[in-house]
Amino acid sequence: MKTGFTRAAAPLVLLCLAVLAAAGCGAGGGGSSANQVTVWMYPVIMDPKANAAYWGGVEKGFERAHPGTDLRIEQQPWENRDQKLATAFGGGKGPDVVLLGPDQIPQYQANGVLRPVDGAIRSARAAYRPAALKAMTLDGKVYAAPIYHTVTSTLYNRRLLAKAGLKEPPATWAALKAAAPKLKRAGIATLDYSASGEASLNMSFYPLLWQAGGRVFDESGRRTAFAGPEGVEALTFLVELYRAGAVPRSALTNANLFTDQALGRQQVAMGYTNTPADAALAAQAWGSDNVIVGPALGGPRKQVVFGMPGGLGINAAGRNTAGAERFVAYMTQPAQIAALGRAGGFFSPRSDVTVPGTGAHAKEYEAALAYAFPGEPHRAARQLQALLAPEIQAALTGEKSPREALTAAAEAGDDLLARQR
Repeated sequence: MKTGFTRAAAPLVLLCLAVLAAAGCGAGGGGSSANQVTVWMYPVIMDPKANAAYWGGVEKGFERAHPGTDLRIEQQPWENRDQKLATAFGGGKGPDVVLLGPDQIPQYQANGVLRPVDGAIRSARAAYRPAALKAMTLDGKVYAAPIYHTVTSTLYNRRLLAKAGLKEPPATWAALKAAAPKLKRAGIATLDYSASGEASLNMSFYPLLWQAGGRVFDESGRRTAFAGPEGVEALTFLVELYRAGAVPRSALTNANLFTDQALGRQQVAMGYTNTPADAALAAQAWGSDNVIVGPALGGPRKQVVFGMPGGLGINAAGRNTAGAERFVAYMTQPAQIAALGRAGGFFSPRSDVTVPGTGAHAKEYEAALAYAFPGEPHRAARQLQALLAPEIQAALTGEKSPREALTAAAEAGDDLLARQR
């Protein structure tokens, strides 16, 4: 047994979670013997010591359950995750098992480096939440076995709402727009937003797009769809709030980091893609009595939040695929799902496993799971975000209209997709 734990940059959530500045990475590599299983894990548990202790315990537990197996869990940094993994897979030196998100699966599946995990989850399949399993499925096969689920929801500052005379937190677009003038008169911005190029659109623009009934890609996956009427409606909603001062000017440089944003500094009344970790930080900064976690924000057509599973994928070229399948099966057992949920503050991807919530707002986040959407996995998803983010900034600053900005991004995106066919 050998655990290569190192401190690394860790985001507040998969879903997207607060980035911790640190350095280092494990050496990593494929199994060197038939009885060795190598796993690349990432710092999904925020506290480095707790993270190391948890995965060290997993190594010991698995090896007790499978005598003669040498399990090596090597902790990797979030930084440059895809580049390092692609290089390892391309050089035939990747791990036997790796933690993956839904957005990574299309690219790696297209390159033939992932082995379906259907066999490993055969006994657990019926217990999974349909949305969690669907997020990890491509062409009818499951490529990563969910071991935890993240979720976001609305987060309000009770003190600021009261200062503006608002008795109820605005839970829909219409209520939010109605509340904005009252908050402005009290010197308070309404909605926090992250428009920095470093921010994931899954935690900023895309939820608004989905709430308007729109999509990022069309059904074929060969063209973009965000420039349609729903996308224009979503971006217009955001731009109008920004120009009215209801979205703070700091949005242009916000990067999904609660403590560095106007919401964390009590300059804005609400956010709509906030994690349980954000709520805990808010309780420390604002006082627990001032924290309200509400339902998923309701748009003109849908009530939806971003939330996705994290799962274990198997290297198609791994040296110990049988051992890899045994490890995946071990980690998807109810006891392991519950243990990881408690250690990392996650929710369960299985409907038959309830992770006892330790946070003050666990029930509210658990309820939000019913509205969680994992995004639209696509091999070009991350490249497309890089094209769309600056156009959203151009719309916010008035350089372009919402329609012009989305049209420009769609043209560049469709060209990108055409070149990848």
